[in-house]
Amino acid sequence: MKRILLPAGGAVLATGLLAAGLAGTANAVPDWDYDTLAKDAPAAVDVAEFWTKANGHTNNLAKATAYTDETIAASKLNAAGGYTPDGKPGVVAPIGEEKKTAAKVKNINLPKTIGKVFFVDSEGDLKWCSATSIQSKYRNLVATAGHCVSDDKKNASVMDNWVFVPGYYQGKAPWGVYVGKTAYTHYDYSVYNDRDRDYAFVTVYNGIHVGAGKTTQVLKSEYTKFTGKKYIVEKTITKDEYDAGVVKYGVNGPYQSKAIDPEVATVAKPADATTLEVVEKYIKGEGPTKGVKLIGAEVTKAEYDAASKVADQFGNGAQFTRLSAPVAISQEEYKKLLSDKGDGKFDGVLAEVVDPNDKKTVIGWTKQQFFVKKWVSITIPTKYWVETYFIVEGFVKDAGRLGDNVGGQGFTWNQKPEQTVFVFGYPAAPHPDGNKAYTGVTPKWTYGKTSGKVYVSAAEKVEEHFGLKSSFTPGADGGPWLAKYSNAKRLGYVNGVTSLFGDQDKNGRFDIITSPYFDGETAAIYTKAAAVWSGSIVK
Repeated sequence: MKRILLPAGGAVLATGLLAAGLAGTANAVPDWDYDTLAKDAPAAVDVAEFWTKANGHTNNLAKATAYTDETIAASKLNAAGGYTPDGKPGVVAPIGEEKKTAAKVKNINLPKTIGKVFFVDSEGDLKWCSATSIQSKYRNLVATAGHCVSDDKKNASVMDNWVFVPGYYQGKAPWGVYVGKTAYTHYDYSVYNDRDRDYAFVTVYNGIHVGAGKTTQVLKSEYTKFTGKKYIVEKTITKDEYDAGVVKYGVNGPYQSKAIDPEVATVAKPADATTLEVVEKYIKGEGPTKGVKLIGAEVTKAEYDAASKVADQFGNGAQFTRLSAPVAISQEEYKKLLSDKGDGKFDGVLAEVVDPNDKKTVIGWTKQQFFVKKWVSITIPTKYWVETYFIVEGFVKDAGRLGDNVGGQGFTWNQKPEQTVFVFGYPAAPHPDGNKAYTGVTPKWTYGKTSGKVYVSAAEKVEEHFGLKSSFTPGADGGPWLAKYSNAKRLGYVNGVTSLFGDQDKNGRFDIITSPYFDGETAAIYTKAAAVWSGSIVK
């Protein structure tokens, strides 16, 4: 829902419980949408192992890079108007408060709740954004940007293998890996890619720790019966070793063999291939010379026309007339091949068949590819190996609920602008001019007073973001904007998430970040997600 927003007119941070806050959101429309991420426990375990299982000396967590595809420098964000909340302000208190420190704190204490969300984007690349744990009934909720859940460049397709890792550092997950179960977004973002609703609340399963477990070598029969994690180690052997192994253990033992990819080499035409009858045997693989066969090699029409038609008709390079005849195809295949031909992916000839009576009506379609004869020698090598069988026990351990482990930030909506917020995240990308001020390895913070104006960008489908002066770069997107942040308790109230990065003075450096305005509709979506149970994925 788009609105013309006017000055806030004195809205203040409310206090009290969720029910008390929501009493003032009568004008809010629960325009929420949801997507399933990992549908059940087995799927969730597979997702966690995808990220944490060592591949060589590292895991996929350490291989991921910041998701910057949709967070390059936005076109100039024009300031206009102000905000009118769609109801009374509201607040949900945080959980997991830490003890206050008696000493005066000089540095900013980073909250335990922040971390990275990891996913596979629509291009198949390993990516991450920033996020935070947030208060919910079952202590299982994560707040981040909508574009860190749905790829708004690909019609809001949901990211694959989505997980949240609080306190992430260099491939390590100190409080476990939390696999996403259900993502709740605003309908306008899900359907229309409306960046004014660029936020998401994701329920996660209990965290899990994925470790090496106890590995035991077993017999093949034990391996077959075992239903948990298991793997096979292969060792290549000679044919003599294979034959001896089969004699000792039988055909169902650990000694294995199989034919592997054929090896094809061009050869001269066999001396006896002088008649069509003999050549037909070679085409069928029944020729007297073992392993030699006549095949068709595809060429362009020009190469085909230049090839021999009669002389040495059975030799290499002669026209393969039978294979090169026109073939009837469907209209769908015709259209696809016509497109491929335009892209240089199809060298044949396409034709429309017209009605012989009126010479106009198209009644069919044909394709014609061109082949010349090629004599080849085909050998099929055999691979021999012996297998060793291993089972892994105790591979996955339940880490408990997210909120119990790291706490959860509070949530607030319909608040006045021009208030101080602390923003946390993992900035990583370089500035537009190439300067790389952040690494993305550790979380950073920025703070200041938000603007009283809305920010508008037609190119980014933005009409009502609010902004904060900051040098944060992409990688920090999805990170929380915390109002009333207590440095001693490391807790505050999520009042926004980083969405866009702008270069307002066009000097090649990011100088502003923006967030959607959290209003009553945001509260309705949060409330829906905050009441959804997820549970454990480890029995």
